[in-house]
Amino acid sequence: MRLRTRVLVAFSCAVGAVAAQGQTMAQTAGAPIRIGVVGPFTGPSADFGRPMLNGVRLAIDEINSFGGYLGRPFELVVKDDQANPETGKKMSDELVGADNKVVAAIGFCNTGVAMAAIDSFQAAKVPLIVPCATGSPITAKFPPAESFIFRNSPKDAIQAPFVVDDLVARGWTKVAILADTTGYGEAGLKDVEQALAKKKLKAVYVGRFPTGVKDLGKELAEARAAGANVVFSYTVGPENAVIARGRQALGWKVPQVGAWPLSFPFFIDGGKEAAEGALMAQSFIAEPSNERRSTFLAAYLRKFDAKKIPVPMAAAQAYDATYLLAQAMLNIPGGKLDGPAIKASLENPKRTHYGVVTSYERPFSSTDHDALTQNMLVMGTVRNGGVTFAYPEDAKRNLFVQRKQ
Repeated sequence: MRLRTRVLVAFSCAVGAVAAQGQTMAQTAGAPIRIGVVGPFTGPSADFGRPMLNGVRLAIDEINSFGGYLGRPFELVVKDDQANPETGKKMSDELVGADNKVVAAIGFCNTGVAMAAIDSFQAAKVPLIVPCATGSPITAKFPPAESFIFRNSPKDAIQAPFVVDDLVARGWTKVAILADTTGYGEAGLKDVEQALAKKKLKAVYVGRFPTGVKDLGKELAEARAAGANVVFSYTVGPENAVIARGRQALGWKVPQVGAWPLSFPFFIDGGKEAAEGALMAQSFIAEPSNERRSTFLAAYLRKFDAKKIPVPMAAAQAYDATYLLAQAMLNIPGGKLDGPAIKASLENPKRTHYGVVTSYERPFSSTDHDALTQNMLVMGTVRNGGVTFAYPEDAKRNLFVQRKQ
């Protein structure tokens, strides 16, 4: 547990720095500090909603075990958005309302839900860190200097070009894009098309479909007829597996590539052998490539009595998001934990946080609210029902912590 000790020692230093200012917290001593958590903990996106929540819980338990914030424990207020935009907006309104009084929040796995709900946090000036949803518009909706919305998941605007670069390097330039009609699929389609355009390429076929579709044989046959030699799928649910099984039924042996949802159980378990070999962008692969990651994986499995993490990226990014938020709060002079002060502290970190996904030297600023950059990504692949590094060079590069560019 050397890593856990070092992490908590870092928080001890931060607590000491705040306390040294001579501020008294007598009136609020011991009162919990409430942090909101919102995501799809039931319903079609629970595959990655629950690991996200568990990542937050693991971090909060560790921080509280050391005394929380100057002796005040952090308390989670958990709201289930069920992957539904209307529900997400309602849950967000509840979090920022007078009954809950959260000082900050962590949440959202679905881009469409986030886009429908983040106005609530912005209007209330409650900082939100998004650890899962990757749609590019989320952190572009408000100017960074005014925005209370932060993110430490890799936005699609960096995932798409990362994957396109890999396709071009391997000669897969006749791309068919199959994207769902949700906000996630719409934003992802635009990002892929823009990434292809920068390579002077254009998709040979674009197919759209609603979530819940059970058969995409027609679209896949049209993509094959168009001469595609790779399928780029952009959907967050079991439709990725529908695409994989459809290719298999056609006997069409072309690669399936995409963003991080190809690492989800919906795809891997649903596609079975048809999912093998699929390639996707990843910020974190559940292999003990350094001490931090090894300790995190062991702690998660032990705490939640699990054999594996269903979506490791969701858990790891949520874990890191929680520490980034807590560290920002500890860095506020005088313990004035209001939204503007937390936002300013997130934008002006006083120390590097050595996280699980990466080392966050300066993850946010007043002009940039996305913590991850393209150099932090690796290519993952489905192998034997799990996700591992696609290429030896990715595994080797992952041994070294990549800093923000």
